[in-house]
Amino acid sequence: MAAYVISEVEVLDETQGRRYRELAAVSIARHGGRYLARGAAPVVAEGDWPATCRLVIVEFPTMERLQAWYQSADYAEALTVRQTALDRRLLFVDGAHTAPGLGWPDTGEGQPRQPAKSSPAKSSSAKSSPASG
Repeated sequence: MAAYVISEVEVLDETQGRRYRELAAVSIARHGGRYLARGAAPVVAEGDWPATCRLVIVEFPTMERLQAWYQSADYAEALTVRQTALDRRLLFVDGAHTAPGLGWPDTGEGQPRQPAKSSPAKSSSAKSSPASG
């Protein structure tokens, strides 16, 4: 299952920020990752979003590959540069994962339940009833 890096980023130093982006991009590609959004300014539908922050979303084939990238020697230099280049909040998320208690009932499959459908016999008999007209 795919896994995602979601990062809220504020650039502190533009020169170091460019260097970080270059190093990170190379290491991400080497580990099978791909950018879905890079430096995007989101449209805020609800809540607050700092005007100086940007959003980065990277997809990896699995959580194991994502974590291997983050802990790799490839990415170590980028992490060192990141300390002076940017301030960020960094999240790792498994794709298509839902959990009970987050608004979805536990169906045993980790997916939200579908609404019950009415039986065709009941709906057609209600339409053809002579008393309903």
